[in-house]
Amino acid sequence: MVKLKHVPERSCVACGTKRAKGDLVRVVHTSQGEVAVDETGKMNGRGAYLCGRSECWEQALVQQKIGRFERALRGKLTPTDKAKLRAHGEALTAK
Repeated sequence: MVKLKHVPERSCVACGTKRAKGDLVRVVHTSQGEVAVDETGKMNGRGAYLCGRSECWEQALVQQKIGRFERALRGKLTPTDKAKLRAHGEALTAK
């Protein structure tokens, strides 16, 4: 009998789609108050996950969904944080 390895799943904050943890991009709110994209998935801090689609990044950063994203991160996003995340989301879709 072959035992399958457990693959952790996470949900995209914007669209709610469940996917394997490695297929989503983690955004972290650190204890220093910074918001950063966690490429390794191992940074300390409160994390939230987003799909690699530009629509999800845009939804997470617009007024309607910003509350859900900030609630998941348990912190407020500054205009600088929003600009940095928006640029990262655009770079993902350009690849």
